[in-house]
Amino acid sequence: MSYKVLVIDDDVPFCEMLKTFLTKKGYNVTNVFKASEAQQSINKECFDIVLTDVRLPDSDGIELLKYIKKQCPSAQVILMTGYTEIKTAVNAMKLGAFDYVAKPINPDEILMTIKQALEKKSSVVIEPSTEKRGSKKASLNDNNGYVKGNSKASKQLNEYIDLVAPTNMSVLIIGDSGTGKENIAHSIHLKSKRKDRPYIAVDCGAIPKDLASSEFFGHVKGSFTGAVTDKVGHFEAANGGTIFLDEVGNLSYEVQVQLLRALQERKVKPVGSSNEIEVNIRVIAATNEDLPKAVREGEFREDLYHRLNEFGIVAPRLADRGEDILMFAKYFLKVSNEELEKEIEFFSDEVERIFLMYDWPGNLREMKNIIKRSVLLAKGNVIQKDVLPSEMFAPKADKATTTSVSIKDEEDLKLFSSRNEEQAIRTALEKVKFNKTKAAQVLGIDRKTLYNKMKLYNIEL
Repeated sequence: MSYKVLVIDDDVPFCEMLKTFLTKKGYNVTNVFKASEAQQSINKECFDIVLTDVRLPDSDGIELLKYIKKQCPSAQVILMTGYTEIKTAVNAMKLGAFDYVAKPINPDEILMTIKQALEKKSSVVIEPSTEKRGSKKASLNDNNGYVKGNSKASKQLNEYIDLVAPTNMSVLIIGDSGTGKENIAHSIHLKSKRKDRPYIAVDCGAIPKDLASSEFFGHVKGSFTGAVTDKVGHFEAANGGTIFLDEVGNLSYEVQVQLLRALQERKVKPVGSSNEIEVNIRVIAATNEDLPKAVREGEFREDLYHRLNEFGIVAPRLADRGEDILMFAKYFLKVSNEELEKEIEFFSDEVERIFLMYDWPGNLREMKNIIKRSVLLAKGNVIQKDVLPSEMFAPKADKATTTSVSIKDEEDLKLFSSRNEEQAIRTALEKVKFNKTKAAQVLGIDRKTLYNKMKLYNIEL
């Protein structure tokens, strides 16, 4: 299915560039340059996605948003805006816009936002062409496009999501890297009473300590060097909706204090401002760290831990969801077919056996990457064993060696990093089951440096 996208912006070169990019990704794109032209197009047909600038020559994005939602309620509207107009964009979300993206546009960001909007618009259904005869179809969340699963662990997870979603309780999601913690958080939001309000996801591990206050609470122009415009913080942007704090265990102690105050008082003060802003938000946090241990060692505030952990959810490892493994695999096969414009029909029986026996240390994220790579390499219409990565056939390591790293291992990795940095990082991540904090310790670098190196070498987890 080719989704229909309407792009509205008076910047003609930008429109053409965006049309070319989205067309290559499989979307059917129409460009218009005025609000009046947009209304004519919408009167003729409904679009799945509407990307519109906030400022247009003959109208503004807010008025156009009202018109679009009246004429075509199912259309998901994404606003494109400069930083000085973000408050307008946040208000627009309260009127039914799905989200906003700041200019200059990041192609990967806009693509991800469109995919999330389409997930909200309709359920994701696995087509019969990707199912082997006699196999079960994947059960998908109607709103979030993820596989629910039939295993005991999956059923308990989904029961907890259904129970806590309608409440305003803070939720702490704990689980290994790649277990789908953000999908769980987004699902809770979409099943909550705030589903039509903003959902703001924040990677706490990627925020520099000296910029954390500005990122969370915003700043006013001139409040510090580099503050050339007012900035809306994540808390204000999420007002009325949900803020998801990923990797919350990596916040510095000083930032934890500021975060606790904001959560207790439900007020934030932008850096350099004397005015407090009241916020009504639901907080969902996630971590792969041992927070109780961090609390005992004084690295994480106990009062903040209890504030976040009003309801705890454990994201199960993929290996613990045995009967769901092939269900997930078929879902990722469908997704990979769409992204790579391929038509792989199913997995060979041998590949399915390998999938069921493999330990999946990287969980769902590892499976998604392996299947996408296999789809790209496959020569026929079936995934065969020869396109799977070699690590899937390696003997299972002793549990003691997979949960900890010896001093000799650390020394070897540090020496090795001087010769082949990228491979050293990948090896360290594998040894510590993709725990980025432990990997940074093994490599003898700080977590921020590890993030930058992973970005440099395009290492995705």
